Amino acid sequence: MVHRFKVREIAQQSGLSEATVDRVLHERPGVRESTRMEVQQAIADLDRQRSQLRLEGRKFLFDVVMHAPRRFVTEVREALEAEIPAMQPAVIRCRFHHRETGPSEVLVETLDRIAKRGSQGVLLKAPDVPEIVEAIERLNTAGIPVVTMFTDVARSARAGYVGIDDRAAGSTAAYLMSQWLRREQGNILISLTQNFFRNEEEREAGFRVTMRSLNPERRLIEIPDTDGVDDTVRRRAVDALNRDPSIMAAYSIGGGNRALLAAFEQAGRTCHAFIAHDLDDDNTQLLREGRVSAVLHHDLHADVRHACRLLLQARGALDGVPPSLSTIHIATPHNIPR
Repeated sequence: MVHRFKVREIAQQSGLSEATVDRVLHERPGVRESTRMEVQQAIADLDRQRSQLRLEGRKFLFDVVMHAPRRFVTEVREALEAEIPAMQPAVIRCRFHHRETGPSEVLVETLDRIAKRGSQGVLLKAPDVPEIVEAIERLNTAGIPVVTMFTDVARSARAGYVGIDDRAAGSTAAYLMSQWLRREQGNILISLTQNFFRNEEEREAGFRVTMRSLNPERRLIEIPDTDGVDDTVRRRAVDALNRDPSIMAAYSIGGGNRALLAAFEQAGRTCHAFIAHDLDDDNTQLLREGRVSAVLHHDLHADVRHACRLLLQARGALDGVPPSLSTIHIATPHNIPR
């Protein structure tokens, strides 16, 4: 592997031992492919963040732990790497730990490894379940602050939360949907990643309450536990569409929107209104194509900047970082942000 970094730096970035990193770099036998990939990812992360390594100032190494589709993790990674150089005089580096699917126990193992190995802070997107609450408590006991991002674990010992008012976002989606479907008769499909993510639970609750007050005659058909994975989204959406011929719109809380639209096409149905969340590359392109009616989004760069500042405050390196919710923005095919 061609690289410019010391074994110690790669080991610190990857969370592996120096001996393991050395075996990978020298292509010795007996190394698992997953370990080899972790070393490759650590080198790539260091290379992208190399400008930070040359800066003078107090250094911080944060861990970013996310249970989310890969496309969203990529957006967060790019936002962090764009923002952390502006955090001077603090010098911040990030290690990334990503799970697209799987039980919460896998995330707990990751958080416990971080608690054992040490870290100066954790940025976390995880389900709001008791085992995650307990893992955050163990990190807090170990002196490692945690800031939850994009979905909260409210009853935990986390140092802060960064994200939007999800119930208001769901209500906004219901208001838009009721306006667009005013003259149409039919039901609405709701797609969820997992129902134990607090942000999705709040968005769905806001959507249901507001839709009930505006269009009580419409039924809301839920497809849960898709993990935002395209194949699962498409398959479950097709099943729902085949069972209910009156579905004619979609509110995508959990992602996989190309697959959701493909399900309407496969079922030979028209989607009269489609509202999604997060302005990633896929949703931006779908807006340009006119296949999505609106995307509710927030400033991802501002969010990761705020999250880093909260961790710096928890470490005593910064004062006066107020708690605040992100602003909800609405993008349509006619006002797509640059």
